[in-house]
Order: sequence, then structure tokens, then C-alpha cells
Amino acid sequence: MFKLSANGAKIAYNACRKWFAIVSMMIGPVLFVINAPFGRFALNGKSIFLLDGRKSWIVMELVSPLMFIDTFLNSPLSRGEPVSFEPSLAQYVLAGAYLTHYLNRAIVSPLRTPSRSKSHIIVPLAGVLFNTLNGFLMGTYLSSPAAFAYLSRSQPTFFVGLSIWAIGFAGNLIHDEILLNIRRKANSKPDGKATRSSGKTTENEDENIPEHYAIPYGMLYKYISYPNYFCEWIEWFGYALAASPFPFDTSSLGYAVRTLRSPSIIFEPSSVFAPRLTPPWIFLLNEIVLMLPRAYKGHRWYQERFRDSYPKERKVIVPFVW
Repeated sequence: MFKLSANGAKIAYNACRKWFAIVSMMIGPVLFVINAPFGRFALNGKSIFLLDGRKSWIVMELVSPLMFIDTFLNSPLSRGEPVSFEPSLAQYVLAGAYLTHYLNRAIVSPLRTPSRSKSHIIVPLAGVLFNTLNGFLMGTYLSSPAAFAYLSRSQPTFFVGLSIWAIGFAGNLIHDEILLNIRRKANSKPDGKATRSSGKTTENEDENIPEHYAIPYGMLYKYISYPNYFCEWIEWFGYALAASPFPFDTSSLGYAVRTLRSPSIIFEPSSVFAPRLTPPWIFLLNEIVLMLPRAYKGHRWYQERFRDSYPKERKVIVPFVW
């Protein structure tokens, strides 16, 4: 890939950091109104704009690890530094954690999925843009002198954060496996139907429910509709905690609140935008604001489609809270 100068890399990094955070916060509320056309909200019928769900997912998700590897190895923010350095062990561990997540997300999980709904072309296009920016920011930050300096010090938060990351990653795998088993059972039925006890619709229930959707049970599904999302938030919270300082201290918190409430944030230079808000925390912020609306609408979808069969005590995404 093309290489930027040291100054160009810093300008690109700060611009991406600013707008990646701001635009996601603008899009998040919109997703409470419209549905991203994939998965249970996929469009029906035939169209040149509808793509194979599995293939389009793999293509758009592979962008993130590939961009991450390129920027991590090229260390764009290290150019022009008077002292060169090799990444520390902690930086390599965090790089491995990031790539492990995307190995599962981009390759292992979709290849193990028995069926996947078609996706409108707008979804993979948006995914490619998101993953290009996120991979660039994460790889650039993690290989930067700032990350090297922070992680070279003995940080208890590194080990705590990495442990939380591992718990979240494992939880994500476990709850995704529950969903995969539903699809496997549906595919094993000659007519695509199963009994209510297995969480699948019966002949007398809503025929508009896609064959591979059912009520999931087990683990955190007892409490919330989207434990896979919740566990992914835990995963990336742990990662951010391990990789960088907490984004706000007492003095900067007031500044952040004021700037986020003011339109002037749009016009201020990217280089001074929330200086403590590093890419790992931006990634977590984006995950929350973009996934929360889909979880809410998906929870409503379950309630409307399965009606009295759907457990009334389940919250949307945070156990016992919401």
C-alpha cells in the first residue's frame, strides 16, 4: 500500500480519529429509525444489489485485519522519529488478540455458518469503509511511539484488560455457537421446521419467519436477547483498557462533554480533537453506538414474531438493566 510521509501520516491519523468518532455518533441514532438490510432485516426478492451473505461478509471483514497488518508493520507514526524501536512484547500480544478476533469473525465463523441471508450491497460497502478506517487507526496507534511508551511501563491494567478481552471473546464464541446450532437444526429438517421446544416455529406459527431464526436459549440468553453483542463490548472494553490510557481524566472530561455538545467540534483542527481518545476507545464507542440500535430493533423483532413464546423477562442487551 502507499506510504505517507511522517507529517502526512499524523494528519491522516488525526483526521480519521476525529471523523470516525463523530460520524459514527451521528449515524447511531439514525439506525433506530432504519434497518441495515442484512440478517433478519434482509430485503426479499431478486435484485442486482443483493449479494451472497457469506461471501460479502468475508470480503468486508477481511479488510480490517489486512489494513491492521499493513499499518502495524509499517508504523506510519514512527517515521521521522530520532530513535527507531521494535514493538514491545505487549504490542505484539495486542496485535495477536486483534487478529485472533478477526480470524474468527472474517473466516472461521462465516465458513461454519450453515446459512446466511443475502445482504444489500450498501452493507458490505459501509463495512469496507468502517473496517478500512478501523484497521488503519488500530494498527497505526498500536505501532506508535505513544503505545510503545505506555505499554513499556509495567501496567496492571494491561493484564486486567487482556483478561477481560479473553472473557469477552470466549463469551462471544459461546453465544454465537448457540445461534449456529439453531441454523444447523433448521437445515437438518427436511421441511425446515422444528418444534417449539427447540425454539423453532411450528406449522401453525408465523410463516414469515425465516427458516433459520428461532428463540435462542442458554447462558446469557436467559437474561438478554443479544449476549453476543454484549460480550463483544466486554471484549473491546478489555482491549482498550489493556492498550491505552483511560480516555478521560478529571480535567479533560468537562472539556469532552462541552465539545461533544457544541457544533464547534466539527470545525476545530483534528490534531486537537479529544487528544486522549485513542483508537481502541473509539472502536469501543463505535461498537456501542452502532450495535445498540440493531440490538433494540432485533429484540422488538423477536417479540413481534414469536409473541407470547418469547421470554418476557429478557432485556435487550445489558442483563437486568435494559
